[in-house]
Parts: sequence; C-alpha cells; structure tokens
Amino acid sequence: MTFVPAGLKRLLRNLAIDVGPLRDSRDYRLLFSSGVITMFGTMISMVAVPYQMKELTDSYLAVGLVSLAEFVPMVVFGLWGGAIADSLDRRKIIVWCELGLLVTSAALMVNALLPNPQVWVLYVVGAASMGIACLQRPSQEATLQQVVRHEQQGAAAVLSSLRWNFGAIVAPALGGLLVTTWGTAAAYAIDTATFVLSMLLLWRIRSLPAAEDAAPASLRSLVEGMRYAVGRRDLMGTYLVDIAAMVFAMATALFPFLADELRTPQALGLLYSAGAVGALIASLTGAWAARVQRQGLGVIIAAALWGVAVALSALAPNIWILLVCIAFAGAADMVSGIFRMTMWNQTIPRELRGRLAGIELLSYASGPMLGNARASLMANFGGTRFSLGAGGLLCVAAVMALGAALPKFRDYDARTDEHALAEKARREASEQALA
Repeated sequence: MTFVPAGLKRLLRNLAIDVGPLRDSRDYRLLFSSGVITMFGTMISMVAVPYQMKELTDSYLAVGLVSLAEFVPMVVFGLWGGAIADSLDRRKIIVWCELGLLVTSAALMVNALLPNPQVWVLYVVGAASMGIACLQRPSQEATLQQVVRHEQQGAAAVLSSLRWNFGAIVAPALGGLLVTTWGTAAAYAIDTATFVLSMLLLWRIRSLPAAEDAAPASLRSLVEGMRYAVGRRDLMGTYLVDIAAMVFAMATALFPFLADELRTPQALGLLYSAGAVGALIASLTGAWAARVQRQGLGVIIAAALWGVAVALSALAPNIWILLVCIAFAGAADMVSGIFRMTMWNQTIPRELRGRLAGIELLSYASGPMLGNARASLMANFGGTRFSLGAGGLLCVAAVMALGAALPKFRDYDARTDEHALAEKARREASEQALA
C-alpha cells in the first residue's frame, strides 16, 4: 500500500478543481458544454478572418481595420446587452443571439466559397458578429449567478477560466492548421456547425425570466447601472485595476518584433500561446483561489505580479526565459480574473447583474486594445525592451496607487461585506421558497 504524507494530501486537495457547479447544476452543465463547443468554433474563425483578409489584400492596414470595425459594436451592444439582460428572459436572449452568430458564421462561409470573396463582407459581418456576441455576453455572465449556488461562485469562476484557456491554446492551433490546409471556408463551416450543436444544448436550459419589477431596457436603466457601479468603490476597483494593468502592461503587439530580435521568428506562435498556457496552469491549480475571501487584495496582488512579469520579460536574454515570463504573466492575470468574477457574482443584485456585466465587458475588452497601442507607441520611441520594462513598472505603480486610493476595494472581505452578505441571504431565501 502506497503511503502518501498528510501534507501532500492537503496540498493535492487544495489544488484539485472543485467540479461542484457541474455536478449540482444541470443548467450550468448545459451552459458550460455549450461554451466549450462554441469557443472552439469562434476561435477558429478568429484565426480565419485575418488570414483571409491578408490573402485577399496583402495589407497590414486592411487586417488591422478588422479590429477597428469591431470596436464600436463592442461598446454599443455591450452596454445595451447589459440593459436587456436585466429586463428580458436571459435564456431567450442567449438562444436568439446564438442563432444570429450562426447566421454570421454561415455568411462568412458562403463568402469564402465564392469565386471572388468580397473584402467588405469580412468587415460588415465581422462587426455584426461582434455586436451580437457583445449583446449576448452580459446575459451569459448574469445567468451564472442564477444557475450556480452563492457559495459555488468561486468554483464556477475557476471552471469558466479553465474552459476559456483550454480553448485559447488548442483552437487557434487547430484554426491555423485548417486555414492553411483546407482553406477558410472549412474553418467557417466548422464554426457554423458548433453553433448548431450549441443551440441544441442551450434550448434545454430552463427559462430565466427577469425580476417582476425589472425596469425596461432604456438609456435610463443604463445610467442606473452605471450609477450603481460608481457608488460601489469595491466594484470600481475591479474595473480600474484591470484597465490599468492592461493599458500599461499588455504588449502582444510587440511579439513579432521580439521574435525577430531573439533570432527565433519560428517561435512567434509560442509567444502568443505562452500566456494562455500560464493561465491554463493557474486554472488547473486554481481551487485555492475559490476559497480566498479577500478578493480585492487578491486582485491587487495578482495585477501587480502581472506587471512584474512583463517588466522582467524586458530582461529576458533568450526565448525560453521570455516564454516563462509571459506564462507567469498569463497565470497572474487569470488569478485576477477569477477573483474579479467571484466578487461580481457574489455581490451584485440579480436585477442589476446584466447591466454591470455590460460594464465589465467594456473594462476587460478595451484595456488590451489600448494597451497594445501604448506598447507600440513606446516601442517606436525606445524599442521593445523599453516598452516592456517601462510598461510593466508603470503597471505596478498604477495598481499600487489604485489599491491605496480605494480602501473599500483593498479591504473587501466576502465574509463581512454588506453586499456579499445581503446577496447570500437573498439567494438562500429564494432557494428555500423554491424548495
């Protein structure tokens, strides 16, 4: 009989993933399975669209304009998606948006099959797809609060991050193989098929109607959600720290230049996947994060470590040390994301959860865009190493300053926070009423 020391048993138990949400909630299992399927298809298309644009135009500008075309729909539909998530049946929103995404993916497939595929279709359909996805995302985020028990929100955040990071590593590699071997039409066809399978799963989720006294979606309801967020300094901390971390330390735009400087252009793909690998490791060993109660302080520490890792990458003498630094940065960012998601789902009232999810989407989606612009500008003046080092140090300074300026965020404790306790009591009362 093999003897396992008690200390090692405790360590393994602390690192083991808590699958309680998957075991206890049928609706969460359906949402999780749907997300796994569509993530693969969506990320395959994320590789196919810029690849096809490059093949059609051979223009850096044309490829870059794809992201620009998606920015405005992201902002507008992200906020509006939050408003309707609080006023309509969230299941219906998710299903109808999934149908819309199926149509956009099929349109890209048809365009790719034409003798002369049209460039404008990539811009228009890409913008439409981004708008629909951002319309859907707040309802998906808010639904987790309804289908997963209060005390399991941390575990659900770990599982969601695990799903995302696994897809972020495998799907782009598969997408690259598909588009170079079978063409972009095959990639879009697979994406379309994943939406069909996903809809079959989502259709089985129970109805998730809005609260009886829910305000109709309107500009006024959006303002109400923003006013609530601004009034909660702990919530503002989650948004501001993440934006600061991304703006000052995001630097994926520099990867092609770093690969050339280290004379390893063939390792470019590894640079892009290293962060996701680190984040996946953090997710696989992230059960401990679900038990942390002071998530505000956890976000501050994790965001600062992200900045430290980026700053250290400026000193990396070879590709392997650079990959380790990027992987560590990805792990720190994922831990920050787990803490933020747990805070959001444990403290935001159900009737506001959708609108706040729309604000969250803008906070974590706009930061990387601005960060890569910052990285490129600083590299233009001082080189890639200067941009990485200065950006990482600025990130640490900004995170520390925000932590000092927002004591309610820094001192947040789920065991004593009034919002967390109130939401927990409300959830328990609702579950007892349904029992």
